[in-house]
Parts: sequence; C-alpha cells; structure tokens
Amino acid sequence: QVRPVESGGGLVQAGGSLRLSCVASGSFFSTIAMAWYRQAPGKQRELVATITSGGRTNYRDSAKGRFVISRDNAENTVYLQMNSLKPEDTAVYYCNTAPALTGSWGQGTQVTVSS
Repeated sequence: QVRPVESGGGLVQAGGSLRLSCVASGSFFSTIAMAWYRQAPGKQRELVATITSGGRTNYRDSAKGRFVISRDNAENTVYLQMNSLKPEDTAVYYCNTAPALTGSWGQGTQVTVSS
C-alpha cells in the first residue's frame, strides 16, 4: 500500500496558482505510476493527471495546458502545479497510485477557487 499525505491546498482567486505536494510511503514508489484525483461536492471522484515511473504524463482535457504533474523519486513526492485556476477546479485533491488502490486514499487537500 501507499500512504499518501497531501498538502498545498488553499483558497485562491480565479486565475491564480497553487502547487500541491504528496509524500507517499513505500520503498517501491519510484517503480509505480502515480496520479492526482479530485472530488467536488456532490460529484464523483475523477482523475486529473497521471505520471508513470518513467515520467510520462497524461491529463484530463480540462487540465491540459494549465496543470503540470511531476515527481521526485528521491523524496517519494508527487507534485501538481495548477495555474490559471477556475472556480470549477474547486475540490478536494488526492494522490494515489494509477490505477488507484482502494486502501491508499489519504485525507486530501482542499482547493477552493473564488470567482
């Protein structure tokens, strides 16, 4: 299992930026694909971005050109740089493996974008 701890969320105005961080336990971190997910109130959790062990990235359409996922294997950390934030990006953001492991959800970090 991966036990992630997310941080970096907050309240930001539309057009602003935030950088989320996720520190994940596990000696095998560098060998697995990781992802950021989010869940808005009243909606299902959705995949935002993925990064393979080799650094290949993929994004949901609404994140392309605005978000950048990266990883530091030496620090067991995954990042999500979010730029040009929109009110519809408001959600709790989680990191997990890709695909997600049921038992590896952390507390998440709240991102609120005001208009």
